[in-house]
Amino acid sequence: MNDSGYDTSLVQLVSDQGEPLGVAPKATVHTTTTPLHLAFSCHLVDERGRVLLTRRSLSKAAWPGVWTNSFCGHPAPGEPMEAAVRRRGREELGIDITELRCVLPDFRYRAVDSSGVVEQEICPVFFARAAGDPTPSADEVDSWAWAFPEQVDHAITAVPFVFSPWLVLQHAELGRGLW
Repeated sequence: MNDSGYDTSLVQLVSDQGEPLGVAPKATVHTTTTPLHLAFSCHLVDERGRVLLTRRSLSKAAWPGVWTNSFCGHPAPGEPMEAAVRRRGREELGIDITELRCVLPDFRYRAVDSSGVVEQEICPVFFARAAGDPTPSADEVDSWAWAFPEQVDHAITAVPFVFSPWLVLQHAELGRGLW
């Protein structure tokens, strides 16, 4: 349980239509047969208009060491999505966020990494303003960098394989509208 009373060790399993089907331990859902579940992605921008990119920890089960959006997570069963995004920003990056808004409410994807681990998520995409620099958890983030949107656009276009598949897909759907 987290401080707000939600069990963050569980994820919400969902149908193709996004209807709740039950729950599963988060530690067991990212495998070669990952069930469809609820998640979110968040992109942070600072006061200078730079986008925060993070490199996933090398100890992550899926896509270790890959550059991605600012942070991702899973709402606990029953936890409001916006509360989960704010919680995860503090847990993963040690950062508070403001101006939170959903920019891609129906985003979903399925991707398989080189080890065979599947990500299969209904994953609304959020945008928020960062209140300062991150102090990330080493279990989650290997490194981080602020970059101007045009630099991120160029990098994703030039070398998409360096980035998480969900970031590449989100960028394809929203382009510069993402930031």
